Amino acid sequence: MNITFFNSKVYDKQFFTEANQAHGHRLEFLEVSLNENTCVLARGATAVCAFVNDTLNAPVLRGLAEAGVQLVALRCAGYNNVDLAVAAQQELRVVRVPAYSPYAVAEHTLALILALNRKTHRAYNRVREGNFALTGLMGFDLNGKTVGLIGLGHIGLITARILKGFGCRVLGFDVQANPEAEALGVEFTSLENLYSGSDIISLHCPLTPQTHHLINDASIAQMKDGVMLINTSRGGLIDTQAVITGLKTEKIKYLGIDVYEEEGNLFFEDLSGKVIQDDVFMRLLSFNNVLITGHQAFFTAEALHSIAQVTLQNITDFEQGQPLINEVKS
Repeated sequence: MNITFFNSKVYDKQFFTEANQAHGHRLEFLEVSLNENTCVLARGATAVCAFVNDTLNAPVLRGLAEAGVQLVALRCAGYNNVDLAVAAQQELRVVRVPAYSPYAVAEHTLALILALNRKTHRAYNRVREGNFALTGLMGFDLNGKTVGLIGLGHIGLITARILKGFGCRVLGFDVQANPEAEALGVEFTSLENLYSGSDIISLHCPLTPQTHHLINDASIAQMKDGVMLINTSRGGLIDTQAVITGLKTEKIKYLGIDVYEEEGNLFFEDLSGKVIQDDVFMRLLSFNNVLITGHQAFFTAEALHSIAQVTLQNITDFEQGQPLINEVKS
């Protein structure tokens, strides 16, 4: 099957080419993002492979259908960037990778927590400048702190397990109870109790209309003074302006994010030689208690191997008329 990859990087080509030895598809890798102007480049392909920041709105999906595309294979878990209703109208099937390496994201969550707490990013820069003073680098013992996890799927569950290993009390909120989390000692509670009772809050839920701007002025007001907020899930879960206000008032003492609600024009590209035009993002960077990584939580060799394997298997299943176990529908 002919597959056109959009938004592809060197590592995508490496891992997908290797995984494709077991499938025999014809792969074309394009560096451009998928949008209304580039969807025509898929002409001749039966499937397109897109990433989390590609545009899959109504015009793009109609353009893909007109180009003869029958399958949209997402090489990511999130699909909030896809207009599923229009995809169905255009008879475009949509598949994703629901779980690739939950350990990668969970471990990155802890990396953000530990770096923010012990200020290792600031200490690194100081030492390189010959400054070995400890003033301003004081942290706290993670042992004994209460961490609230919003979302207890694969990633949230592994995060809970790691945190329990640090000696943390873990509160959890999800739309449904998770017996495995309960067995770990996670205390299920309401969002209100989680907000008010947590020293650290970490987001691990999908972005839906219900969770969009879950963290907003009202929810921040319910949190402890000096709370640490971590987001390695989806940028749209956080109202960035509300969080900036929380940082300015010191309601939020630490912010660690791997995602950003307007990241589409920023992340995955080298913009070091350009002036970043996003004033809100630049305001976040001005805080010394904010740590931002560029959507790299998933980025491990194990995760990329799994993404390539599952994506290509999804496409092979479609080609062979097999059930699409990872299909998403409206």
